[in-house]
Amino acid sequence: MRDKLNITNFSLDGAPFGLIAGPCVIESEELALNTCEKIKNITSKLNIPFIYKSSYLKDNRTSHESYRGPGLKEGLKILNKVKCEFDIPVLSDVHCEHQVCEASDVLDVLQIPAYLSKQTALALACGESGCAINIKKGQFMSPDDIYIPIRKVESTGNKRIMVTERGTVFGYKDLVFDIRNLYWLKETGYPVVCDITHIVRIPGYTSTDPKGGLSFMVKPLTRAAIAFGCDILFLEVHPDPPSALCDAQSMLKLSELYELLRVCIDIVDAVKR
Repeated sequence: MRDKLNITNFSLDGAPFGLIAGPCVIESEELALNTCEKIKNITSKLNIPFIYKSSYLKDNRTSHESYRGPGLKEGLKILNKVKCEFDIPVLSDVHCEHQVCEASDVLDVLQIPAYLSKQTALALACGESGCAINIKKGQFMSPDDIYIPIRKVESTGNKRIMVTERGTVFGYKDLVFDIRNLYWLKETGYPVVCDITHIVRIPGYTSTDPKGGLSFMVKPLTRAAIAFGCDILFLEVHPDPPSALCDAQSMLKLSELYELLRVCIDIVDAVKR
């Protein structure tokens, strides 16, 4: 089912892997367009299929004073401009079933956030939209638990699904990347995404706090996920991560993306040999 997502301008057929990337949250139209242009240039050179990701609304911020994004209407307007100008699919989070109808008019992929991965009404609404769905496995879930939201979406007749590993709660203030989860998620038969830049987040800290993430771990964990055989990398990137309005301590610097992806292609080739 690796090639059955049926997303316009995105196919894993013959590709080393796919990429979902962009700033964590929409900060401005200018940043969205400039970042997407640079990522598309990189992925085009490397023949990597690309989905642009940025959130119109981040509803699970640690502080109510933290920047949450431009909101549904303005955010979708910006994402639609990105989609049309660069002829690529776009992805964003949906947080409740009432957002799905409007979001599905623009988005090619609806993302069910990890914290909401057991919300029945949300899963059913996403499935009924007919869009491709990215289900993020909750940090509190075992890999087998991913079948709970999968079955909800499948019950609508929608099997355009991908499943995402984004770390597992380890104690009160930490996440671990149990790489075995990629194996168990592959057992679902759906494409497996590895969300590296959220795996390195430290729960409970604001995104601008120096303790909020372990960005130095992004590159080695990305290489590990590719060596293990994940289908799609999920990397939040920013031209200047320290100045980012969300997840400043865990995003990859945009200027480092090309070399990381090139190394990942070498790893795929080595594993095949």
